[in-house]
Amino acid sequence: MIRKLLKKAIHPFLKFGMEKFFAKPRLFAHEGIEVIVMPEVFPPHYTFSTKILLEYISSIDLKSKTFLELGCGSGIVSLFAASKQAIVTASDINSIALKALKDAKIKNNLELEIINSNLFNQIENQSFDYVIINPPYYPKDPKNVKEQAWFCGENFEYFENLLPQLSKRSDHTILMILSEDCDIQKITNIADKNKLQLHIEIERTRFSERTFIYRIIRKLQ
Repeated sequence: MIRKLLKKAIHPFLKFGMEKFFAKPRLFAHEGIEVIVMPEVFPPHYTFSTKILLEYISSIDLKSKTFLELGCGSGIVSLFAASKQAIVTASDINSIALKALKDAKIKNNLELEIINSNLFNQIENQSFDYVIINPPYYPKDPKNVKEQAWFCGENFEYFENLLPQLSKRSDHTILMILSEDCDIQKITNIADKNKLQLHIEIERTRFSERTFIYRIIRKLQ
């Protein structure tokens, strides 16, 4: 509770500073892989989620595995998976993010497929060994494509669209990362009505904030 109150109190100042810092392209690097994060793109510098996903991916064998990052943003997770010899598809609805990722793909000499897709709309006929999702989860209507990386809609429309699609898919492993700061119960309820369950794969705590990677599975009939 105290952490949430402190976070709420400093948020306006943090938001102002972040907007100033990310008003121009910024470099982000992981294990020798570099991306330029454009001002219109979700910055992995700012949150724990991207770093936790990168740590998780480093622990699994991805060689020759098919791998989808749904909503890739900067694409650093996709690039890292490609460096581990996964067969990678990176998707997003932000054309600026995808253009920067195409440049990063060349710069880092890594191979991956890049697709402009709203959720699975352009990739519905493919299945993957791994699907990785770092979703927007703050309940507010996004005003532009950049805000769609943060806000899931006032009525959790992002999850209302995503989870029915996941319930129909045949991917082997679907992983989604969420912070305790979001309404996990609300998301769980949406999963439940689509006959899906969220099982904690790993839990990490950074600066008193708990973050979970969930494995999404179908309920047994």
